[in-house]
Amino acid sequence: MSTANEPSTNHSSTAASGSLPGLTEAQTLGLQELLRVSPVADEIARRFQAAGHRLALVGGSVRDALLGRLGNDLDFTTDARPEQVLKLVRGWADAVWDVGIAFGTVGARKDTLAGSFQIEITTYRSESYDRSSRKPEVSYGDTIEEDLVRRDFTVNAMAVDLPGRGFVDPHHGLEDLEARVLRTPATPEESFSDDPLRMMRAARFAAQLDFTPAPEVVAAMTAMAERIAIVSAERVQGELNKLLLSDHPVKGLRLLVDTGLADQVLPELPALRLERDEHHRHKDVYEHSLTVLEQAIALETDGPDLTLRLAALLHDIGKPRTRRFESDGRVSFHHHELVGAKMTRRRMRELKYSKELTEDVARLVELHLRFHGYGSGEWTDSAVRRYVTDGGPLLERLHKLTRSDCTTRNKKKAAALSRTYDSLEERIVQLKAKEELDAIRPALDGNQIMEILGMKPGPQVGKAYKHMLELRLEHGPMDHDSAVAALKEWWAAQG
Repeated sequence: MSTANEPSTNHSSTAASGSLPGLTEAQTLGLQELLRVSPVADEIARRFQAAGHRLALVGGSVRDALLGRLGNDLDFTTDARPEQVLKLVRGWADAVWDVGIAFGTVGARKDTLAGSFQIEITTYRSESYDRSSRKPEVSYGDTIEEDLVRRDFTVNAMAVDLPGRGFVDPHHGLEDLEARVLRTPATPEESFSDDPLRMMRAARFAAQLDFTPAPEVVAAMTAMAERIAIVSAERVQGELNKLLLSDHPVKGLRLLVDTGLADQVLPELPALRLERDEHHRHKDVYEHSLTVLEQAIALETDGPDLTLRLAALLHDIGKPRTRRFESDGRVSFHHHELVGAKMTRRRMRELKYSKELTEDVARLVELHLRFHGYGSGEWTDSAVRRYVTDGGPLLERLHKLTRSDCTTRNKKKAAALSRTYDSLEERIVQLKAKEELDAIRPALDGNQIMEILGMKPGPQVGKAYKHMLELRLEHGPMDHDSAVAALKEWWAAQG
């Protein structure tokens, strides 16, 4: 195979009407199917051609068609400048947006009988960062070859020229696609210097596509890891989310850790690689956390769940800070769940996650050990109620996280833990049937408390409400008269 930087003339601008040289039969069918089910591509290409411009399907759309996983998101590239693109798509598309026009991208939506297509059209361009800027400097090019060399990876640097349907592959992307290898069109150093986020993308594509970065790509990621610091937290978060929601997130996470990128964007993860010695044996917390993530994914029922996956990955990040070597040779991590919840909030805030998602993940981290107080079923109904109440809308995720947290190789112990949790879930179902646990409230609301005690709104009402909630959790449902008597008894004791 030639190097990634040598042009591949035998793959460039080959007619796609028949079988394409270098493509397998399945891949040829993939491209033909893409063009067959996407008359929208020919429609828009003819508009550009009539105006004297070139248009090509490019990047992920071509890659995914060859992999048999194309959706309705189509990426195009053109020699037309953004203002010209806007004129050409207006009046044809059903919706147009220009939020990315500063970077040469125009978005559009086209509704057809075959479905609704989300379209992005980007002017041939090159972009790079200077060392003091978080934003790329954009300059436009004049040829598709110029555009493809600035793409992140060779498997994303293939194009289908429209409407003539020529296959353009100057950097051997097809060969790398077949070999499931990630290489860069230019040198990795040039590519990652232009946009350091591409190092995160390498890990994301490894996770999404189950591809392996070439050795020179890994070496450049390792050498340039600190360069990711100039990229905004929002862009880093976006790539991390795509990695976590992929089919093989552990593969991507290992790459981030092994290259040192995780030290820059998620340092709590490599920090889990605690040293072990013959006198103080304990689980490898890093490997344990990756296993918990995989086991949590196996329990998902409605597609990838970012909240659950983040909680599984981060649930033990408080362990390094709480580790203690006990006199009997054991290692303890007292209150690591509370410390971990605080660390989770801090890290997710730095990565600009929403407040709601941050609180949900931190709450799961905080609660992930709660079940271990259940023993072999010693919890009272009151304790079960509190577990349900504290889990709240996160209860189903807490079930999955708790089950996933068992990574023991002792099959007997694992089976016993599973049976015990089955028992707890069954008790929750039974109590829910009797007491409507999902909507636990005191027998008296705030207005009733104020009326009974003759008080005005204020802190004392909140204290009374909390007391009545505690009684509800401890003793279950109360009738109205009993609740009034209990409230008056509490109020009398307040002096």
